[in-house]
Amino acid sequence: MRRAIDLASQAAAQGEVPVGAVVVYQGQLIAQAFNLRETLNDPTAHAERLALTLAGQSLGRWRLDGCDLYVTLEPCVMCAGAIVQARVSRVIYGAVDRKAGACQSLYRIASDPRLNHRAELIGGVLADECSDLLTRFFEDRRDPATRPTRRGA
Repeated sequence: MRRAIDLASQAAAQGEVPVGAVVVYQGQLIAQAFNLRETLNDPTAHAERLALTLAGQSLGRWRLDGCDLYVTLEPCVMCAGAIVQARVSRVIYGAVDRKAGACQSLYRIASDPRLNHRAELIGGVLADECSDLLTRFFEDRRDPATRPTRRGA
């Protein structure tokens, strides 16, 4: 998760929403990505989706069974669908996404028994660090006149 957090920080430095993702297979990091929606002008360029694509290329197959996906924010509907389609074994995420989370918050796509695959889900890993990255990113983009003051800043 630490590597995913580093990637999320890189995304923020580029003006992208700070979400990072890594894919691990048999203990080895095989893919990593961060959000690139603004850079690529691509609404599907979420960290998870990009990392899954790179993992498939790394393994030479689209089935990612045996792979663990680490991501700093609970995946959205699109990414949860990609997780199911790719047959990812386990998803470990940091911050909960109460507005768009599709693994455990709003929806449970990645574990829905009606679908052909279900991923093991572990949420809340380094959640405070992951959440703080997102909070700071969006606070820094608000109009200074309406920006709430941060304690300790």
